Amino acid sequence: MKITDLLLKNIMIMDLKSTRKEAAIDEMIASLAAQNRIGDIALFKQGILDREAQTSTGLGDGIAMPHAKNAAVNEATVLFAKSSNGIDYEALDGQPTHLFFMIAAPEGANDTHLQALASLARLLVSPEFVASLRNANTPEEVHSLFENAEKERLEKEHEEQKDQETPKQDTSRPFVIAVTACPTGIAHTYMAEDALKKKAAEMNIDIKVETNGTEGVKNRLSANDIKRAAGVIIAADKNVEMNRFDGKHLLQRPVSDGIRKPAELIEKAMNKQAPIYYANDSGNSNREDNEGGSVLSKVYKDLMNGISHMLPFVVGGGILLALSFLVEPYFGDKSEIFIFLNSLGGNAFRFLIPILAGYIAMSIGDRPGLMPGMVGGFMAVESNAGFLGGLAAGFIAGYSILLLRRVLKGIPKSLEGLKSILLYPVLSLLIIGFLMYFIVDPVFSTINTAMINFLENLGTGNAVLLGALLGGMMAIDMGGPFNKAAYTFSIGIFTDTGDGSLMAAVMAGGMIPPLAIALASTLFKNKFTADERKSGLTNYILGLSFITEGAIPFAAADPLRVITSSVVGAAIAGGLTQFWNISIPAPHGGIFAIGLSNHALLFLVTLAIGMVISALILGFWKKTITEELS
Repeated sequence: MKITDLLLKNIMIMDLKSTRKEAAIDEMIASLAAQNRIGDIALFKQGILDREAQTSTGLGDGIAMPHAKNAAVNEATVLFAKSSNGIDYEALDGQPTHLFFMIAAPEGANDTHLQALASLARLLVSPEFVASLRNANTPEEVHSLFENAEKERLEKEHEEQKDQETPKQDTSRPFVIAVTACPTGIAHTYMAEDALKKKAAEMNIDIKVETNGTEGVKNRLSANDIKRAAGVIIAADKNVEMNRFDGKHLLQRPVSDGIRKPAELIEKAMNKQAPIYYANDSGNSNREDNEGGSVLSKVYKDLMNGISHMLPFVVGGGILLALSFLVEPYFGDKSEIFIFLNSLGGNAFRFLIPILAGYIAMSIGDRPGLMPGMVGGFMAVESNAGFLGGLAAGFIAGYSILLLRRVLKGIPKSLEGLKSILLYPVLSLLIIGFLMYFIVDPVFSTINTAMINFLENLGTGNAVLLGALLGGMMAIDMGGPFNKAAYTFSIGIFTDTGDGSLMAAVMAGGMIPPLAIALASTLFKNKFTADERKSGLTNYILGLSFITEGAIPFAAADPLRVITSSVVGAAIAGGLTQFWNISIPAPHGGIFAIGLSNHALLFLVTLAIGMVISALILGFWKKTITEELS
């Protein structure tokens, strides 16, 4: 398949009208939907936004390649769009973006599709080709440029293949190796590959680049390649196979640096200006000049790793426990069905805190952290230190591995193999056991007991305030740190006490934003674009399913109005759940878990009240489309 088979003339946009990033994405998606290249606008847009959240696809030099691969795509397509004035697309170089290539790949994209998309990415590395695209005025001109460029590239690849059949290896020339990879494996992977190869040729340096794209590993590095190389470049935004580079000078950077800074990466790898990578210390990322973010962002990432692995146990165990309580009045607590559901859900719940602690520790210290983290979490359960004790165990276990790495760094090379199989397990277990038994468990057991007693003795007024606070936090960032903090706190109370009242508050608070947006787009049609109204309909389903993230695209486009109105309605709904003593003994499920509530009808009333209030605030506050465009 050729690039021009995917690059359709009838969906090209030769003059983008949008001036903002979100609006430009909507405009391009609308063109794809108009030609039935995608079937679900909201799902495809969410895929685009998810990829943008990882790192901007505004590559710099005036080019952006937003892309998504999901079930919304009917047929693989590349949409070309051009903005004469340029758009602030949050490009990596901070400059306006003029050329856009929106890639829509179906979930089951075959090799021919992926190869064509890879070829597209490689062509955009050429400044001459990009300049010719900027000067094109019609879809026909764009199509012709790609046809000619693709023909030239195929001829060049044919010549290179002939040369490879009679290889000439000049061992006297400098040689480096690289691996490129991006989360979706469609575009950036191959652009980084070509940029590195092109710059290496200019610098008179031999390079071999392995790509880890959607079509699998291509041009795999051999043991001889690795042995010969002066240095290793990992330009990747996802995990790649690392142990093979043990003992090599290794530079690890984002894939965007492979596209934008190939000379810098090659020079540093060639001059061995990078840390030596040790496979046995796999938790040490060995990143040079890595933009790692703040301490709080790292703590948040580690915490989310634990929570994400714990959630299936919370959801599965919590719902089965709730079902057992539902059947108890009809069959009795001695019945087979009650015992089966209750014991199965209870068994899942026993894993919660050990899994949480284990995967927090693993996020910090990699695989050696898993065992001491899980043991520390289990000790927290046994001592009644609860959820807070489990959190402490996870971080202590993870950082104990980092401490041991430093302490054991100077041991003889002949004993390196003992680290993973003997020294880390024994020493980390001793550390976590000592600290948990003598310090953490007694302290957090006291704190946990005091907190539970405090919550049990809350008056109605204080309970309503707490419910309103948690509900409002769920709507502040819609899946971000505030949302996760409220949800984590409620899960902690739920796992320690089995009381689902605060789960009702956070579930209501999390459901309000998408539901309110859906209702507002229905009632105030003149305040929303056609695409927003379609996405609004989807938010009915997302909201009822307790998927707060459905509101994110609207919040990104109009943060002040959307977030403010959502927080007001979510806080009211969260407070009402406590005022009416509503409890939901399940941590997820939305409308599907309401049947497990002690007051299902009242919970629906709280949702309706919060949704209507938020929708009315947003609808009356938001300007009409004509006013916005003017």
